[in-house]
Amino acid sequence: MIRRSKARPRTMVIIGALSAIAKGVAQEYAKAGSRFFLVARNEEALLELAKELQTLGAVQCVVYVADVRQRDSHADVVERCVADLGRIDVVLIAHGVYPDREITAGDVDIMLDSFMTNAVSTISYMHRFGDVLKQQAHGLLAVLSSVAGDRGRLKNYHYGSAKAAVSAYASGQRAELADHNVRVLTIKPGPVSTPMTTHTDMPLQVSVSRVVPDIVRGIEEQRCVVYTPWYWRWIMLVVRMIPERLFMKLKR
Repeated sequence: MIRRSKARPRTMVIIGALSAIAKGVAQEYAKAGSRFFLVARNEEALLELAKELQTLGAVQCVVYVADVRQRDSHADVVERCVADLGRIDVVLIAHGVYPDREITAGDVDIMLDSFMTNAVSTISYMHRFGDVLKQQAHGLLAVLSSVAGDRGRLKNYHYGSAKAAVSAYASGQRAELADHNVRVLTIKPGPVSTPMTTHTDMPLQVSVSRVVPDIVRGIEEQRCVVYTPWYWRWIMLVVRMIPERLFMKLKR
């Protein structure tokens, strides 16, 4: 049985709003009558999402078209969020790509591009929004990391290394902002069936609807780290304990 924590009305910023998980979370908060600032690079799909959220009950949906990889645009995105929403309750950073390791292993530039998207651009937004929440002495910054960041595995360490950087940054930022009434939530899903992962074959893969309630509960309860589904916390505890020489021999 999945324990649910009902979403409450929030003023929410979502970076990477068109990701499957972000959309699922937004839908839950729209039903509660929340206000949104939605950022993604596909204007038509963003407008469709905004219309859907308003139909579900969202009070306001502002859309901003931006490519997260263009770091020069990040400051403007943050400034527009503050100008349009005022006081922000929740920032959810959820953009990312899942690169094919066979491709990234053969092309360092593609690998670095994926790292820029999954780590550098994410950390840029974390830092900038962290400053905003710190100044207003209120809010929660939630970032989508992954269980893949807990240990580098042969099949996905290019992706996992970026998520490891995000998780480490979130841990330090959580300590920095705690005294300013700001919470930082690290979300660590296991494999989730989304358009981003269609080219993969991963064990224990679950649907988006399975992880969304855990994320909502993590936000509402202001947790530090959420593994979803819950059993990944214990799976990764065991994985981290495997000696490195033995772990190197594992092919998954």
